[in-house]
Amino acid sequence: MLRVSGHSERTDVGRQRQANEDSYLARAPLFVVADGMGGAQAGEVASLTAIQAFQAGLPAGNAEEAIEQTIAVANRNIHDQAVSDASLSGMGTTITVASVDADGERVVIGHVGDSRAYRLRDGIIQRLTKDHSLVEEMRRRGQITEEQAEDHPQRSIITRALGPEPEVQADLATVPSEPGDIFLLCSDGLTTMIGDEKIRDILMGATTLDAAARTLVDEANRAGGRDNITVIVFQVEDPANPLPRDDHPTLIRSGAARRARRGEREAARPKRRGKVVAGVLAALAVLLILVGGLFVATRQAWFLGTDTAGRVALYRGLPFELPFGVDLYSLKYSTAIQTTSLPANRQRSVTDHSLRSEDDAVSLIEDIESREGLTG
Repeated sequence: MLRVSGHSERTDVGRQRQANEDSYLARAPLFVVADGMGGAQAGEVASLTAIQAFQAGLPAGNAEEAIEQTIAVANRNIHDQAVSDASLSGMGTTITVASVDADGERVVIGHVGDSRAYRLRDGIIQRLTKDHSLVEEMRRRGQITEEQAEDHPQRSIITRALGPEPEVQADLATVPSEPGDIFLLCSDGLTTMIGDEKIRDILMGATTLDAAARTLVDEANRAGGRDNITVIVFQVEDPANPLPRDDHPTLIRSGAARRARRGEREAARPKRRGKVVAGVLAALAVLLILVGGLFVATRQAWFLGTDTAGRVALYRGLPFELPFGVDLYSLKYSTAIQTTSLPANRQRSVTDHSLRSEDDAVSLIEDIESREGLTG
């Protein structure tokens, strides 16, 4: 048996687009990412229409067939709208679907376009989908190398999507899974900015699924953010032996690490002699580590927030307050921009208090000022 132990999702307009045409659905055990395309708001309509086809879940029966049928329904709905409304003519969307089959201990993937699905297991990242793109076809035919494909100017041209034609062929795959596996669904706004190894390093380095999703989007934006960025990260576990967690599911980095933790728990049989003294020393050590860690964090962590006048501001430290009025942060800079005047996606980047490096925080606040016409 398998179940989804936790999931996290994040979408961002990026740094060079005015609107977000990505849509997603994260309702365990079903996850969907769609990246729309088309003039005006047609791309947004297409991706939302695709997601709506999955809102009620999958039909009963074989999971591959159910995904294939639902993708076909989504394709017809998008195509019919485009035919009946001239303003939506030519719209389309990619789609990548993942459904966890608990009894079969597997994940079923459906895919059209160049959004992607990945699996991380024991430190190895595996791409589970093949891009339906001009560049990928050229690479498969040997016309260009893998390295040339990464930076090819026609990389964004896709050869298969939902909507342009009355019928579409979806790629379907069933992927065996085991406890601790981490899956990632993403739009190409992520993968055109950072490569597979960078994605792997981020997933391996994150301590929570939320941190993984946030860092993936932040790194794509740091690399240029040329397109909308959407990521869904989820992990599976054995219900009889749940993965360790506190408030959020914890990333398990390798099977060896999982086995080591189990071995440590089984071998932990402390002797009674000296137990109290050892406990006190351990508590003091933990306290010193926590105090030292807080001091380092307040010096190295930065975040965006809103100052007392309601303006976008830059803070150094951690966004927390201790008892007796002790703040773990200090105000470093306030802009002339009211947080409430920003678009919704920009407001979130200010109000979610995501911890950042100094360079990343300064870059983001400069970008906000630039978009609001406050810098040259």
